Amino acid sequence: MANHLTPEELSKELGIQRDEVIRVCIEEAIPIYHGKIDKTLFQAHLEAARAASTSPAA
Repeated sequence: MANHLTPEELSKELGIQRDEVIRVCIEEAIPIYHGKIDKTLFQAHLEAARAASTSPAA
């Protein structure tokens, strides 16, 4: 299984829009190298963002 995917492949696999994939990469400084994104790094950033947005404020 490939770990480096194009924005199109990543969007299909995760069920989000291609533009959203690129937006997250830009905002979170996730590198897009030769048109491919590290899937593990991208998913880790998404999970961290979701956890931060669902955790109660102190």
